[in-house]
Amino acid sequence: MIHLVLGGARSGKSRFGENCVRELANEGIYLATALAGDGEMAARIERHKLDRLESGVNWQVIEAPFDLSRRLDELARSEKPVLVDCLTLWLTQCLVSNPNGIADARDALLATLAGFQGQLILISNEVGSGIVPLGELSRQFVDEAGRLNQAIAALADKVTLVVAGLPLSLKDETVTIRKAKKLPQMGG
Repeated sequence: MIHLVLGGARSGKSRFGENCVRELANEGIYLATALAGDGEMAARIERHKLDRLESGVNWQVIEAPFDLSRRLDELARSEKPVLVDCLTLWLTQCLVSNPNGIADARDALLATLAGFQGQLILISNEVGSGIVPLGELSRQFVDEAGRLNQAIAALADKVTLVVAGLPLSLKDETVTIRKAKKLPQMGG
């Protein structure tokens, strides 16, 4: 089961994702994609560490700022739910380190996700609701994030948008599948 959780900055998407893991199990694997490039980002990472401690889940934390596909391949059959926080930080790092390789990185991630077996929750920023950025790199990031989110949403069993801490279900094929199984058999 793949669950994509989207939201803006400080929308509550990470906390929502952590709560989804807690509903599944008391242990989880946390793939952290952030790099502390400056003091403000280091402080954000520390805040996320504290939030994880308060989440009620015993986390195994794995840092995956660039090698997300490989790490997910290694965890594809894990008994523990896997949470990736966050795809847009991973995308940023890939874009900055190798702008010409972003399509290959995205395609590798999508191929990994298509074959993933287990409980996977992916956190990503919804960046397409704002104004078009002025700079070329910023526009490329927004375009790539939009493409990535759309492709993952198509693969995902569930997609949730979190706004102001409130989840809005955009897609839930697990409910459709359960409902379809409960339909009565029609005689011929």
